[in-house]
Amino acid sequence: MIGLIDYNMGNLRSVTNAFEKLGVAIEIVKDAEAVSKFDKIILPGVGAFKDAMGCLKERNLDEAVRSFATSGKPLLGICLGMQLLFESSVEFGECAGLGLIEGEIVKFDTSRFDQRLKVPHMGWNQLHVKKETPLFKGMPESFYLYFVHSFHARCDDQYTIGTTTYGYDFPSAVQKKNVFGFQPHPEKSHANGLAILKNFVEL
Repeated sequence: MIGLIDYNMGNLRSVTNAFEKLGVAIEIVKDAEAVSKFDKIILPGVGAFKDAMGCLKERNLDEAVRSFATSGKPLLGICLGMQLLFESSVEFGECAGLGLIEGEIVKFDTSRFDQRLKVPHMGWNQLHVKKETPLFKGMPESFYLYFVHSFHARCDDQYTIGTTTYGYDFPSAVQKKNVFGFQPHPEKSHANGLAILKNFVEL
C-alpha cells in the first residue's frame, strides 16, 4: 500500500491522477497513527516551508514521517515535500525541517547567474543523473521534468543523485538510503515522471 500524506499543503489530485494512469491505487492519509501501516509513503507539497512544517506538526505527522523513514520503508518527497526532508530552510526566516537528510534549503542566488533569469524557476528543465538509483531504472542520463520553485536544496554530494542547471547547478534529486526527494514534479512531467513513479512503486 502507498500512502499520500495530506497536511493541507499538497496537490493531492495531480499525484493521485498520475498513479491512476499507472493502474496503482494510493490512499490519502491524514491520521498520524495510520502512517506506519503503509509499505511506501509520498510527501507532496506546494507553498511555504514554515507553513508546511506547522501543518505537519499540528497533525503530529512530522514525527510519523520521521518514524516511517527510520523503518527502512521507501519515502518519496516531491517539490516542497522534498525540501521538508532537510534540516532547515531560510524561507521567511530560519525554520527546522524533518532532518532526514543533512543540508538546508536556500533561495536561488541570482548574483551567481551569468544571465538574467526569472525566479521562480518555472517550466521544463533537464535533470542530469549523477548516481545510479532504483528510481532512475530505464531512464537516460538526462531527461526533462517540470519545475516550479524559488528555493532549492544545498547538501553534500553524497546525497545528490540528480542535478539541474538554472543559473548554476543545484541538487534536483536526492537520496539517503530509503528516503528519496525530487524538486521537480514527476506527477506533472508526462512519460518521464510516470517512469519515475513506476520505479518507486516497484521498489
